[in-house]
Amino acid sequence: MSELSSIFTTRLYRATLSEHGPAIDARELEASCLSIAEDDEAGQAWCEENDFPGYTSYASLTDLAWRFPIFAELVKSLDAHVGAFAEELVFDLGEGRLILEDIWINILPEGGSHSGHLHPHSVISGTTYVAMPEGASAIRFEDPRLPFMMAAPPRRKDAPAELRSFSYVRPTVGDVLLWESWLRHEVPLNTSEEERISVSFNYAWR
Repeated sequence: MSELSSIFTTRLYRATLSEHGPAIDARELEASCLSIAEDDEAGQAWCEENDFPGYTSYASLTDLAWRFPIFAELVKSLDAHVGAFAEELVFDLGEGRLILEDIWINILPEGGSHSGHLHPHSVISGTTYVAMPEGASAIRFEDPRLPFMMAAPPRRKDAPAELRSFSYVRPTVGDVLLWESWLRHEVPLNTSEEERISVSFNYAWR
């Protein structure tokens, strides 16, 4: 008698930010992101020089948690979520621990997108969602086996989610998503007339 089982699993963590850590005022966080973007001339210049649609603080501000109290509170919450995810992943951290390495703001206007990428040199990456207007793009994850499926036929449209080549997740404001940093992902075209605002981050093993 034949037997079918799954031998490898890719985990995706999804929770509301408020499940762990201090309460974060969503409107204050959104206002802070917009204020920072408006004042960050270095970040604006980097986005223009690199044809980045909208705004990111990734290349300009490395100390958001030190500069702005609401980001310090946000980091406390994220630390707790990452700790919970690490338990789900059954990580043996030994004498080390997972430490926030980077945290940055993303603001995508209508027509903006972020092409497929991964986050090298970190262990867990994620995003929490600050503004997701109707029509704002989901996040798309790519099956990590895809580069090795050289001669494989495409999956049928009715394939279950765990067998599809791409998985789309549409978060809502206040959600936090976590994944292992090697998982390739992208943000497709934002079709909303309003800005899509998120805060992304990386955790390293130290």
